[in-house]
Amino acid sequence: MDFKLSRLPPPSGSLETVAILKKTASAHRYLAELKGISETIPNQSILINTLTLQEAKESSAIEAIITTQDDLFREDIFPELASNQAAKEVKRYASALKCGFELIKNGLLTTNNIIEIQSHLECNRAGVRKLPGTELKNQATGEVIYIPPQNPFEINDLLKNLEQFINDDAFYDADPLVKMAIIHYQFESIHPFYDGNGRSGRIINVLYLVLKDLLRIPVLYLSNQILRTKNTYYTLLQDVREKNSWEPWVLYMLDCVEVTAQKTIAKVIAIRELLQKYKQEIRSRYSFYSQELINNIFCHPYTKIELLERDCGISRLTASRYLERMTADGFLKKVKFGRSNLYINTELFNLLSAANN
Repeated sequence: MDFKLSRLPPPSGSLETVAILKKTASAHRYLAELKGISETIPNQSILINTLTLQEAKESSAIEAIITTQDDLFREDIFPELASNQAAKEVKRYASALKCGFELIKNGLLTTNNIIEIQSHLECNRAGVRKLPGTELKNQATGEVIYIPPQNPFEINDLLKNLEQFINDDAFYDADPLVKMAIIHYQFESIHPFYDGNGRSGRIINVLYLVLKDLLRIPVLYLSNQILRTKNTYYTLLQDVREKNSWEPWVLYMLDCVEVTAQKTIAKVIAIRELLQKYKQEIRSRYSFYSQELINNIFCHPYTKIELLERDCGISRLTASRYLERMTADGFLKKVKFGRSNLYINTELFNLLSAANN
């Protein structure tokens, strides 16, 4: 337990191995394909809204915050009626991610941005740790496996150093995917907050890719792959601390990028095809077809009368009539929730809920 976290950059030469260079090229290829395919969806908010909720669910599951797809989607539409605490926490994650996406539009990802993201996650303003006593333990055995920096001056110095590493490319010249792996390791090792460090760190991953223009919008979420390989993830993180074993960690993160990009490409294509199918069938069948209507039933798998009324600029009676007609023809499914009706785009729901095998 005598490990002392060093400032960045890591030792020179340790991250330019043949294996890393080869894996980096492969990950970039799939990431570029994902960026291109994502831009074929005319309304980008469809991907931002739907995939963000999936990422929120998976990232929260890593921290043992478990919710069902149904609870999550209902919480998003009826927050005032929701009673599932896990779904509330997952929704806060989605809110934090969208907040971060807005914050980096000025071209920087700062410490203050990260603190703001974490405050959305935890609904408090506790900020960076000021009190000692934080330890990371093995959940099964209770054994202390890592003690992050305890002194608030050291924590803030490390965060300042990390901020420079993120935003100043001249500070350390490396491929951005390799830098993303380093940033994630360093942030999780600083462990700057009392809570929400893992989720904040996973949000930083995708925001950094957007910041470096490897993605236009935040659609590559690594949490599903990390959840599936959770033991490896924590083992390799600790191996960097204990053995300065950088190559396996970076290769693992690059593989997460590649695998996740491939899965997300398939999901975006499926969303695009379903979107086109609905547009063609609804346009041919109803005089009330509009792009606003399509956006409404694809930006979220659940909708309700009030949302269609708002999005299409129509009366409540008209919105109700449209939804009932689409339900009768099988485009939507109506379910009762409290005193209200929910209208579910079941094909989109099933597509989003499908396991990422």
